[in-house]
Amino acid sequence: MAEVPAMPDVPAMPDVIVVGGGIIGLSAAWQIQQDGAEVVVLDPAPGTGASHAAAGMLAPIHEAYWGESHILSLNLAASQAWPAFADHLGVAAVDYRRNGMLMAAYDADDKALLDNLGDLHEQEGLPVERLRSRECRTREPLLAPGVRGGVYSPLDHQVNPRRVVAELLDRVPTIPASATEVTRNQVVTDDGRVMACQQVVVAAGAWTGRLLNLPIRPIKGQILRLSGPEGLLRLPVRGIVRGSSVYAVPRSDGEIVVGATQEEQGFDTRVTAGGVYELLRDVLALLPGLSEIDLVETWAGLRPGAPDNAPIIGTGDDDIVYATGHYRNGILTAPITAIAVAALVQGREPPVDFSPFSPNRFRASNNPKAGISDHLSGISA
Repeated sequence: MAEVPAMPDVPAMPDVIVVGGGIIGLSAAWQIQQDGAEVVVLDPAPGTGASHAAAGMLAPIHEAYWGESHILSLNLAASQAWPAFADHLGVAAVDYRRNGMLMAAYDADDKALLDNLGDLHEQEGLPVERLRSRECRTREPLLAPGVRGGVYSPLDHQVNPRRVVAELLDRVPTIPASATEVTRNQVVTDDGRVMACQQVVVAAGAWTGRLLNLPIRPIKGQILRLSGPEGLLRLPVRGIVRGSSVYAVPRSDGEIVVGATQEEQGFDTRVTAGGVYELLRDVLALLPGLSEIDLVETWAGLRPGAPDNAPIIGTGDDDIVYATGHYRNGILTAPITAIAVAALVQGREPPVDFSPFSPNRFRASNNPKAGISDHLSGISA
């Protein structure tokens, strides 16, 4: 019988309480712990929310959008922080792979949309390669013959979020409870306990808005998992298919993650026939060879979204440290968020300018946006 690893000891009086046990909260707790502080994570079921559903694309290039240069800056910094983070956890253990990513256009209208994104990539000076149809299929033979073109990004990588969470849970103490009230140095749990500490960090994802007065909403994402021969799909592929976005991310064991819908349905986590149909319709149009492999899992998670699509990272007017609202990029930005949170807890300046992501921006009259060069200086992990 295999030996069950010992759980981390829960400190009786922690220095820091992190509310929320997704990849953001667990990563922050681990980084705080690395700095020598005692920490505990509160979550009724850590690692089972959006982190469990996520595909694990670390894709600053393919997540770039017009008008969001400050988010792109953060995502690029996050990408730089990932290699050291993966080394700490174990590159093979978390299935961290740096083989690039391909975005493909299904028809002529989709190609026009992709060309528009390509213009953004060039404007921002991002290292991408525009590909013709045949060149796309050379890089990924499973693509449909009719794809009209693509973009290859060597900076976009991948990881298995479920493995990352499992590694972090082996390192970070957790308490299975929900927070009902929080202040800077106190948490009240759903079973009536009052827990004191020196600093509270709120990383409650889509539930942040229920706990505190921040405009975070849940954005539902349905996702599928397929299983086939190892190496069937060479690269992570993100496609534009008749105007809709779909992706397929291969794992080293032959699993392929297909996602994801974006639905404003509140806290609904049902998997629906329509959601599954749309994902299969689009991914099989793009990668018809996947039709013969097994469908092994359907799932739905709730991404935390802010009104401006940017994360909320920083110390609020209430002196609580926030790490939430990461929307589509929670897996990507986990290491750099953790570094920032640990710095804030210790009273240090983060190594990256996080002022555009302050929780106080929703109470201010403007929303500052910094340039890429401002965010990429001094990155360390």
